[in-house]
Amino acid sequence: MGKEIRTESVSQLFEAILTLQDKDECFDFFEDLCTVNELLSLAQRFQVAKMLRENHTYLEVAEKTGASTATISRVNRSLNYGNDGYDMVFARMKQADQTEEEA
Repeated sequence: MGKEIRTESVSQLFEAILTLQDKDECFDFFEDLCTVNELLSLAQRFQVAKMLRENHTYLEVAEKTGASTATISRVNRSLNYGNDGYDMVFARMKQADQTEEEA
């Protein structure tokens, strides 16, 4: 079993993230918090998950994102056996896009 993430430190980090009010604040905070490579890796995983949910093949995902097959496999495992965090966010993003289109 992996390390426990529900620690006080992680909780405080998430509380800090939840105070961010817009994309510019996110850029400022995450640029201070993460190295460029760390942030790009997180973004890459998110794009991999999005493409896998859109039924792209591993080859298509690898070509488009530059992710290794190990990373793609790890993300796919999270999509299929994880806590549904990706799907929750994808659903909310889709709902937000639909709300914007209706406005």
